[in-house]
Amino acid sequence: MLLKKKLILASASHRRKNLLTQIGLTFEVRASEIDEQFDLGRSVQENVQSLALQKAFAVAEAGDDAIIVGADTVVVLGSEILTKPRDEQEARLMLAKLSGREHIVHTGIALVDLPTRRTVAGVETTKVKFRTLSSEEISEYVKSGSPMDKAGAYGIQDDYGAVFVERIDGCFYNVVGFPLARFYVAVSEFQKLLGLV
Repeated sequence: MLLKKKLILASASHRRKNLLTQIGLTFEVRASEIDEQFDLGRSVQENVQSLALQKAFAVAEAGDDAIIVGADTVVVLGSEILTKPRDEQEARLMLAKLSGREHIVHTGIALVDLPTRRTVAGVETTKVKFRTLSSEEISEYVKSGSPMDKAGAYGIQDDYGAVFVERIDGCFYNVVGFPLARFYVAVSEFQKLLGLV
């Protein structure tokens, strides 16, 4: 992909950084420091899209001539939203809930152009089915420390978390935390919209 402007990733996520690097992009990382509060009067999809936009705009205040990328990922099990676990006990509880069941991963992505402040945003959704996990597997995984910075307390890209997933329906990279195909198409179309190609 040929970028016509500087690209800024409004996230400190190593996974998102690695995925953008994987497709050959050069970009700057600036973590956004917003208070990630869900509006209970809105759907999960509306919330993750809104948070992605808020993250991008928080970084956009620096005033660069650039395209800012914001993203927000949540795991939904039934009607329950699983964010990052606060401690090891909560990580164990989340994994026990996910065991043997299907859940949904939603990622909101947003692009903000500066200086025009034009935006485009959307949501990618993937269904994930876990196999039944033993309490020993859960304990060993939690002891590794890997679940602590991940929504739903697992990473599909991890060397151990990967074996929990029986099947997925949708974008694999969305479960990692950033839907690459959707992003690629969105940036390509956004640059056309901005008259940059």
